[in-house]
Amino acid sequence: MNIKRAKEEIIHTIKAYFQKDSYGEYVIPVVHQRPVLLLGAPGIGKTRIMEQIASECGIALVSYTITHHTRQSAIGLPFISHETFGGRETAVTEYTMSEIVASLYQKMKQTGLSEGILFIDEINCVSETLAPAMLQFLQCKSFGNHQIPQGWIIVAAGNPPEYNKSVREFDVVTLDRVKKIDVEPDFDVWKEYARDAAVHPAVISYLNARPLHFYKMETTIDGKLFATPRGWEDLSRILQVYEDLSITMDSEVVVQYIQHPDIAKDFAAYLELYAKYQADYELDQVFEGHIPDILIKKTAHASFDERLSLVSLILARCETAFRKYCMEEDYFTLLHGELKRLRDHLIPGAPFMPAFLESMNDLRQTREARQRAELLGRNEKITRLRAEEFFDKALPVLQTYTGDDAFSLLRDRFGTEKAA
Repeated sequence: MNIKRAKEEIIHTIKAYFQKDSYGEYVIPVVHQRPVLLLGAPGIGKTRIMEQIASECGIALVSYTITHHTRQSAIGLPFISHETFGGRETAVTEYTMSEIVASLYQKMKQTGLSEGILFIDEINCVSETLAPAMLQFLQCKSFGNHQIPQGWIIVAAGNPPEYNKSVREFDVVTLDRVKKIDVEPDFDVWKEYARDAAVHPAVISYLNARPLHFYKMETTIDGKLFATPRGWEDLSRILQVYEDLSITMDSEVVVQYIQHPDIAKDFAAYLELYAKYQADYELDQVFEGHIPDILIKKTAHASFDERLSLVSLILARCETAFRKYCMEEDYFTLLHGELKRLRDHLIPGAPFMPAFLESMNDLRQTREARQRAELLGRNEKITRLRAEEFFDKALPVLQTYTGDDAFSLLRDRFGTEKAA
């Protein structure tokens, strides 16, 4: 299935596993809550969707790339304790709590969220010494002697053997205890995500024209040559910053992200044309409503690829404007809700400043709590910081006002900013 369908299935699994009966017990007992095992090619978004799922479900997320861990960090360190058996004191080997299990309790303490996802990446690439602990983890939901706390769902991800020489295949006993989902690259699905994530329009436009370059994995005498969705997205981020810094990107930079020389060279050439079209078609003038006849004639005689690129440029500008508008709308909706809450808490005749400071503090604490829980996306973070800034800027002026006058001033500032 594609990554979008896999995301939906994991969300449905979470809802099913967290369903409780009238006595507060999980309808599906923990022992029957199979870990989800995502298997798919590298770079198709397995890790990214876990962040989206946690945010959309309002639950915590703890992620580990298990190849970075040793047997000791996974199951804990041994220590000697003393027990009395049959009237005799005996030294017994025990283990400290696994770093991974401890991190779940720390996350619950930090965020106040009792339910979440434990995401283990590259689970089938562990060392030989750690492999038995991973099998125990998938089969029994424990590391060493320490059980994963109730309310935490295990999701693991791995690559098929053809993509990684370090892959260890799971036996039937283990596979029979997991919910296995095979994920495949899908450009149409990624394109939806790319627009939401503001991937550079040149990348989307190029892949629209050459969809076979979206995901490619080849084995040659020179080694692996590949292009992945992760590579395209990371290339997009650096491309946006290069443009802001007026730095030209060539094929030698592109190939650092798209590690397939032919595709990298092709995209770099396309990028040059893309920049040329922006200048040739005077889009700043077009978006001000002035379209000279010569541009219409030029477009009519342009090649198909050139016209396709021009449409992409126009759509990109529209999407940027739409995205900015949506963020403005989110900002004013949040600010309006905070002002309404402040008004409702004002007591006639009481000082204004204590209620105002309490509102400021609540707004900041909400952002910090969502940030600790890793539920705060980039756009929401910017929106909340702007709302905090609105209150911060108003504070020095409001200190000279009282009661209704202070709130009226705040409301007027809101109205002026919204009208602008």
